[in-house]
Amino acid sequence: GSGKTTYCLGMSEFLRALGRRVAVVNLDPANEGLPYECAVDVGELVGLGDVMDALRLGPNGGLLYCMEYLEANLDWLRAKLDPLRGHYFLFDCPGQVELCTHHGALRSIFSQMAQWDLRLTAVHLVDSHYCTDPAKFISVLCTSLATMLHVELPHINLLSKMDLIEHYGKLAFNLDYYTEVLDLSYLLDHLASDPFFRHYRQLNEKLVQLIEDYSLVSFIPLNIQDKESIQRVLQAVDKANGYCFGAQEQRSLEAMMSAAMGADFHFSSTLGIQEKYLAPSNQSVEQEAMQL
Repeated sequence: GSGKTTYCLGMSEFLRALGRRVAVVNLDPANEGLPYECAVDVGELVGLGDVMDALRLGPNGGLLYCMEYLEANLDWLRAKLDPLRGHYFLFDCPGQVELCTHHGALRSIFSQMAQWDLRLTAVHLVDSHYCTDPAKFISVLCTSLATMLHVELPHINLLSKMDLIEHYGKLAFNLDYYTEVLDLSYLLDHLASDPFFRHYRQLNEKLVQLIEDYSLVSFIPLNIQDKESIQRVLQAVDKANGYCFGAQEQRSLEAMMSAAMGADFHFSSTLGIQEKYLAPSNQSVEQEAMQL
């Protein structure tokens, strides 16, 4: 997977080290052997294995049924969350893409929780190695955009597993090209060099135009084992859900204005991440391909 459960574990430990009261809520019925201390587990309400056996469903259909069952029994979830008021919640949600792009159960659950005075932010994790393949990266952009529009929450997109970003190949451009989703026409040129994708150039052009017209998608790099990386993600999440403007922790006016104006020097931080995780090269991918 993209590392959502590992993210919940690493972020919960980081938040506790900051002195925050954290409650991790597992909303994924398929999660087994949870590595973190779970305050609320949806498995107590409905289990994926039981649903598959009883209704003779596969894993995907069973998971959809589980989320619809949770949607119909939100009073159970509220009874579990009410005693935890004052905690910083981390919800470990199912990773099935249909739930985030067009199925209504998860969006309905989020909408109901927002009415319980919970300030939510969706954190969407994507494997960073997809950046090494232009076709997969465009697919990731389409999925991320569809998720942002469907879930209807403040949204943070993460490129996870940054330490493995070049495990399956080298990046064609600098890291900020992918995190800021810059001019995607360059990706089309890369796709046009592939005989398979050459036949779908017009389709790819329309997809790229759609992504650029909305101009919503960007990414924050994440290595869950790097404290500086986790801190950058936390700052973005705290700004999205308004936590940084609250009174839970002591904050200076300078820090609040920095969050409000977005003055986090994102380019310099991305450059530092590139130097840390990407192998330096004096040649472009095209030049290396010509040599091969």
